[in-house]
Amino acid sequence: MLARKLDEYRYTYADYASWDDDTRYEIIDGIPVAMAAPTISHQRICGNVYMQFRNFLRGKKCEVFMSPVDVCLFGKGDSDKTVVQPDVFVVCDKEKLNSRYCNGAPDLVIEVLSPSSKRLDREIKKALYCEAGVREYWLVDPELQTVTAHFLADDSDMTVFNKPAVVPVRVLDGFEIDLADVFE
Repeated sequence: MLARKLDEYRYTYADYASWDDDTRYEIIDGIPVAMAAPTISHQRICGNVYMQFRNFLRGKKCEVFMSPVDVCLFGKGDSDKTVVQPDVFVVCDKEKLNSRYCNGAPDLVIEVLSPSSKRLDREIKKALYCEAGVREYWLVDPELQTVTAHFLADDSDMTVFNKPAVVPVRVLDGFEIDLADVFE
């Protein structure tokens, strides 16, 4: 009974979309999590990653997006209780896209670590992305200049790449990301 009562107070995408607030939020299992503004370095890295994907995907079926774009992670649309804004993500199923958000798990999610979000990105979001069906999840560490690639479809397969490595993108045949360009 208590679990049902608690569940009644969990927010959905519809609630979130109605908030008249300039604060950026994600909703994790119905609980709003305020997001700090990204740093210049964070945005520079996101942009560098995005551009490499954008150049490769031009004219192909998959599409790349950069935050802030909402992802209703479990494909429940307005009633979804987990809404995230990954730094960069790739969607190959255009049926998941509408004019407001991505409805369902992207094929690839990339998060650039920030001091305020490391635990959330490394633990909580990784588990959520795995549960939702994200096939590949990258954690970009600006301090160490590394990418930790989690291949969630292989259930815990993980590889760490250090600058100046070239990182293969498993969900996109024939594509690699050059870390020298990511961390320029």
